Amino acid sequence: MVDDTALLVRPRFPGLRKFGEGQAHRGLTVQRSVPQFGLGLVLLALVLLPAVCEAAAPPGAAVTGVVRDAKGIAQPGALVQVIAVGLNAPKTAFTDLQGRYSISNLIPGRYAVQASAALFVSTTKDNLELRPGRRTVVNLTLASLFDRSGWLPAERRKADDLSDDWKWTLRSSANRPMLRLVDDGLASPPEKARKRPQVRESFRSGDGGFGYGGSHNVVEQGFDSGDGSSAVLRLDIGLPAAGLMPSSEVGVGFGRQLGFAGAVRTVVSYQNNPEIGGWVNGEGMSSVVMASAQQMAFGDTIRVELGGEVYAVRTSGYGLGSAPFVRVTFAPTGAAGNWTIGYRMATAQDLQGFDDLNAVQRDVPVAMASTRGVQLEHGRHQELSIMRKAGRGSVQLAVYHDDMDHPAVGGGEIAAAFSGMPEASPVPSAFLTDASDGTLRFLGPGYASQGVNIQITQPLSGGIWAALEYSTGSALTGPQAGKVGMTALSGPGALPGLRSISSQEATLAMRGIVERSGTKVRAAYRWQPAGLVTAVDPYRPFGDQAYLSLAARQPIHVRRFLPPGLEATVDITNLLAQGYRPFLSADGRTLYLAQAPRTIEGGLCLTF
Repeated sequence: MVDDTALLVRPRFPGLRKFGEGQAHRGLTVQRSVPQFGLGLVLLALVLLPAVCEAAAPPGAAVTGVVRDAKGIAQPGALVQVIAVGLNAPKTAFTDLQGRYSISNLIPGRYAVQASAALFVSTTKDNLELRPGRRTVVNLTLASLFDRSGWLPAERRKADDLSDDWKWTLRSSANRPMLRLVDDGLASPPEKARKRPQVRESFRSGDGGFGYGGSHNVVEQGFDSGDGSSAVLRLDIGLPAAGLMPSSEVGVGFGRQLGFAGAVRTVVSYQNNPEIGGWVNGEGMSSVVMASAQQMAFGDTIRVELGGEVYAVRTSGYGLGSAPFVRVTFAPTGAAGNWTIGYRMATAQDLQGFDDLNAVQRDVPVAMASTRGVQLEHGRHQELSIMRKAGRGSVQLAVYHDDMDHPAVGGGEIAAAFSGMPEASPVPSAFLTDASDGTLRFLGPGYASQGVNIQITQPLSGGIWAALEYSTGSALTGPQAGKVGMTALSGPGALPGLRSISSQEATLAMRGIVERSGTKVRAAYRWQPAGLVTAVDPYRPFGDQAYLSLAARQPIHVRRFLPPGLEATVDITNLLAQGYRPFLSADGRTLYLAQAPRTIEGGLCLTF
């Protein structure tokens, strides 16, 4: 029996009614009547369903932050990805010119945020819990593919080596990822830049080495535009010494980022040292140095650094010179990603790569008057190296060749060596002497050297790193006692008896930051035969640190009595005064030569 309710359906289209009636008469289906306004309710429900579901769902989460490199420089164009289990495709975004990114409309849950860019090793923040209605700020730091170990310098140290926070961008290199949550409903505050030093004033005194003895007041000021360009101004005024005018130094530096991995830096420095001159005429010495360097990247594996410096020196005459350098680093990807191959050519020991212009301060040049005019310290270093990362440390092997035209030789006790010398001495320009601390410099004879250099670095507990270095090569050895004839000195290389011999040296060094006290410390002991008066492989990282040397920078925290940002510093080279070679001059005076004369310097530094 057919249900009569099937016949009560009144569709608008006759065809549909016939279809329903036919099915009903056959007994195949049974249809019940539906009120006419029911179809409108269904359509309205379908329209309102997404809004109702969205209101019922928890609010979305968001991730934002800044991507920087290890030096704290913002990286534009970096790719940021938010990854989660079950997410079909990662949410992506690219950083803007200030290195900022933002990714929103994320379902609350546990995610990983990854940043990557050309010539950088990708970095990831794991186990990131995104909460409903909150914005999570994650700042990421990219490490360069060419970063050897994060500690061991590729070049010689600078006089302000411990001031790692006073570089071009005035940012600390320890820029680690940080996490911050912002409650929903509150305006997301702009990311506050870390407190960076803008002005540094320091006072140092002691025997700071050739050209840096006595007391000095130093003021440095940095300017950071925020777009990858910055500038540094440095002013060093010494106190009068030995009745002479005070020494002075003015340095200006400018740097700018170029693209993903390119950068350029320029430093102009003027130095006036009235305390330096020939041991009789004492005319003083002044110099102007302009140094520039640029680094470029080609693809993901090759980096090129090139540049140099030009300088003019006035002492008893005038001298002009230039010192170019080039450095190429190749870091293969894939299975050989832990290996780095490099080539380096340098002519100046204080400018061998782009990082040597981190500091504005330049070394005091060694210039000697001769019959051919003013001669300057000069050489040429060529090196092939291969490095392999071993965990957090590294092992590097280098083969080098040096052509030393006019190597600088140092010494001390100048007052004992030349006291009582007659003013009419026929050798007025045999030495450069520093009246403030009694040290001396002169240019030795040229020689050629070749050898190998091995460096091993490894992190220790906390923030301390250790390095072991071994080198072979040649160096100058001093003349035999009683063979120094002062009247025979007439120019570079004229000291009788200086000759080059094959030798070797080894260095053990530690450097880092003591966690609890915040003390920055560097200590090294380099052994070499006592008879050498120049360094073996002088272009290596520790070329100017002989025997026991150490430096420390200690923050001083005394509330209500001392201002914040106050630090005490000490820098000592050759603490035990090892390696001095006494020689008798023709008049019976004693002349002391040393590969690295002892220096002791300390002071206070205020950053505000």
